[in-house]
Amino acid sequence: MMLKEKYLPLVSGWTHSGITCVIFLAVICCRTVASDVKNVKSDEHSVCWARVGHSYPLKCAFELFDSSFFNNTKILEIVKGQKEFNIPIFTANRKLVASVNGGLHDPSYLVFNSAWGSEQSQHVTKRFKYPSLSGIKKPRSEQDIAFMSILELGELIKTKQLTSKELTKFFLKRLKRYNHALEAVVTYTEELAYKQAKEADKLLAQGVYLGPLHGIPYGLKDIIAVPHYKTTWGSTSFKNQVLDIEAWVYKRLKSAGAVLVAKLVSGSLAYDDIWFGGRTRNPWNIEEFSTGSSAGPAASTSAGMVPFAIGSETAGSVTYPAARCGVTALRPTFGTVGRTGVMSLSESLDKLGPFCRSATDCAIILDAIRGKDPDDLSSRDILLDDPFSVDITKLTVGYLEDAEMEVVHVLASKGVNMIPFKLNYTVDSVQGILNFTMDVDMLAHFDEWQRSGKDDVYEAQEQWPTELRRARVIPAVDYVQAQRARGKLIREVRESFTVDAFIGNATDWERVCLGNLVGLPVIVVPTGFKNIPNPPPNNTTRRRTTITTGIYAPPERDHIALALAMAYQSVTNHHRQQPPIDDLGPNDPIPSSPTSS
Repeated sequence: MMLKEKYLPLVSGWTHSGITCVIFLAVICCRTVASDVKNVKSDEHSVCWARVGHSYPLKCAFELFDSSFFNNTKILEIVKGQKEFNIPIFTANRKLVASVNGGLHDPSYLVFNSAWGSEQSQHVTKRFKYPSLSGIKKPRSEQDIAFMSILELGELIKTKQLTSKELTKFFLKRLKRYNHALEAVVTYTEELAYKQAKEADKLLAQGVYLGPLHGIPYGLKDIIAVPHYKTTWGSTSFKNQVLDIEAWVYKRLKSAGAVLVAKLVSGSLAYDDIWFGGRTRNPWNIEEFSTGSSAGPAASTSAGMVPFAIGSETAGSVTYPAARCGVTALRPTFGTVGRTGVMSLSESLDKLGPFCRSATDCAIILDAIRGKDPDDLSSRDILLDDPFSVDITKLTVGYLEDAEMEVVHVLASKGVNMIPFKLNYTVDSVQGILNFTMDVDMLAHFDEWQRSGKDDVYEAQEQWPTELRRARVIPAVDYVQAQRARGKLIREVRESFTVDAFIGNATDWERVCLGNLVGLPVIVVPTGFKNIPNPPPNNTTRRRTTITTGIYAPPERDHIALALAMAYQSVTNHHRQQPPIDDLGPNDPIPSSPTSS
């Protein structure tokens, strides 16, 4: 007899129970079940007993929850309550708030606050004072234009050496030219871009200048909704989805005069770099992939396809692709940037942040998109000092064992007090806490997706489908216990954070988990390059592996991390290097991208 033919009758009638699959697994693992059935007395008070035949498979199921201390009577009582009480509530709640995927509606009121103090300050947000540039001339080389900073491009527009329409056309051309090699674009927003560029040029002609983002093209990770355009979340299940929502971050950038030219790749449902159209590549080494779900924003910024882009991080999706693609990127303090109109993984972990050429550009973008989003319960008007006015000589900055020492030496030479540092905490389940939090929250937002079997067509079965099936059997009490452990971790990190900032590896997984759980801002800074492993013959390739570091600050001290990164980049040029996507070397077997659109 086939396994399913033998055991399926045992679980028939349990299709609405959240523990169906667990019971079935338990039956399989209980090898003595057949002989035990004969020795177990029936219970006339339990319909479940009659259906299953005995309580042994149920006992095995509870062992999977680490709850083997329940006796048979208690197990059957719980099962009866599951049917009569829990399942009706499950059904009612699913109908009420879980019939639409993505978590865009009915946000959880279990709101995480990354502030270390208990009081919320009341203030009016003060905008940063950007450095002024003068004498900027339009380069003769289009390649040089592609890698100019936001302030430099803004000066070209302000002085009317370039129109926004011309710059928009230029970057749309680059996006189409290099997307063949990088697979970084989901949708070109060409009609919208030219409309916004036309408006920017019109305002400037009328003497209205909106600031450094006036007329500057950019891209959005494709989990961010823009009306009339697809918001695919990178997934086959949603690749034709159009959301009639203006995301908060899009509205902020639109009001600053920026021009949206493309929706950029998000890994499927914001997990890694695999999406329904392929897999996004690293411009510095197109033989490898960009890693992390903000793959499109990182690759496009790195390749000079956009001056900047907005990505997101729940657990490494800013830090990993920024490090791989060699761009400067900021994961801000949790709650700094509103998330209305953005697909939700975990409402206590999700953050939006910029991918840019430099820390200066990151500061400009952060200034434009920060502030209280009235429809995002977690967003706050966080009082940040002006990073352009920070006196770094008054800072004490720690460096971990895995910090890039060039950064340490440069900052020390500029008067920063640099000291060896170690972040101490006793919580040893940091990675598990993050997985519990992210997976359970994600499943709550994609409950219908899993129940309807749409996870069967997911792009990488070993990713979300596997994780979310595990999440289905995490008891609520253990989810809450994980949040209590998270609170302990936050307290311990706060007590251990005895410096103004610290420098360390940006992609150490334990640190990525810790930083996201605690709410630490971090800026990823390019610090150099090294040769790729197994280069082609005669080592003629220009492909490189990027080297980066992270500058971490306490929550609500993003300006300190930005100021330190700007100080480092003021005397180094790693962030100005251009990837070799046009010229890989004469003996490099990887074909270069097309030379025209």
